[in-house]
Amino acid sequence: MNNTKAVLIARPDGMAKQSDFAIKEEAVREISDGEILIAIKFLSLDPALRGWMNEGTTYIKGVELGTVMRCFGAGEIIQSNHPDYNVGEHVSGLLGAQQFSISDGKGLSKCDLGVGPLSWHLGIMGMPGMTAYFGLLEKGKPVAGETVFVSGAAGVVGSTVGQIAKIKGCRVVGTAGTNAKCKYLLDECGFDAAINYKEEDVEAGIKKHCPDGIHVFYDNVGGPLLDTVLANLGKGARVVICGAISQYNKSPIYGPSNYMKIVTARGYITGIIVFDYIKEYPKAVREISAWMKEGKMKTKEHIEKGIENFPSTLEMLFTGKNFGKLLLEV
Repeated sequence: MNNTKAVLIARPDGMAKQSDFAIKEEAVREISDGEILIAIKFLSLDPALRGWMNEGTTYIKGVELGTVMRCFGAGEIIQSNHPDYNVGEHVSGLLGAQQFSISDGKGLSKCDLGVGPLSWHLGIMGMPGMTAYFGLLEKGKPVAGETVFVSGAAGVVGSTVGQIAKIKGCRVVGTAGTNAKCKYLLDECGFDAAINYKEEDVEAGIKKHCPDGIHVFYDNVGGPLLDTVLANLGKGARVVICGAISQYNKSPIYGPSNYMKIVTARGYITGIIVFDYIKEYPKAVREISAWMKEGKMKTKEHIEKGIENFPSTLEMLFTGKNFGKLLLEV
């Protein structure tokens, strides 16, 4: 068998480009004792990939040039020399942007297709869903009756955060970049209000829809929007920084000038790295699965096809062309 893969060959300057990658093919080697061979079905395109393309180490080491681009994937085990993994089982993990992955099993999660299709295990039941679950509940600590504001709300993390907040009895307001995405938040996800940040005055929208201030801000966007929200916090506000997709292709990035508002709000700003909660994933998957079965939560996917389209599909994240969890069907 031959393995087609997307290899990182250059550090991006600004937005990642097709020329930063090479699509290469090589033979799949024989697996050794303690290894499994996975035929990857889906790859997950996440904003974190842009940071992983940089040199150096933050919470995880940057991808080395000349190696397969790191990303989450899910697939089926087609060969096994590992006592804990059987042929025919489905797994997810950092499998890389390729058709086949050889693994020693460390860091993999088995996917129960009885709780949802394989693609969901890269979305609402995978890293994005876990980020939303633990970021909101463990870091944001929402209380019934409070107002939760979500930026980048139409993405899988944002929409999951909003729906969990509604389940917990909160008022939920979010931003998105098109009228169609705002309609999705209102009609499908149950948000109380949605603001099209490209066509509306966001601060005016916040004052209209969050008259008592914002008690939990779940930020996926960063930049000037963070400043706007900081100026409209309620007493005891919790600001959860998940990401800053508006800034990933900029240097230097925009820093908030309204940060002292966190003092007058008697609140705090915190961050979420989902890997800190990896031992608790099963609990979150069970709860999200139950909510899905009860009709309390929904998810939306945007699926492109072909490993050769990995670079162009990644670009969609930063241009807003995707609508829903962005996946590449291998």
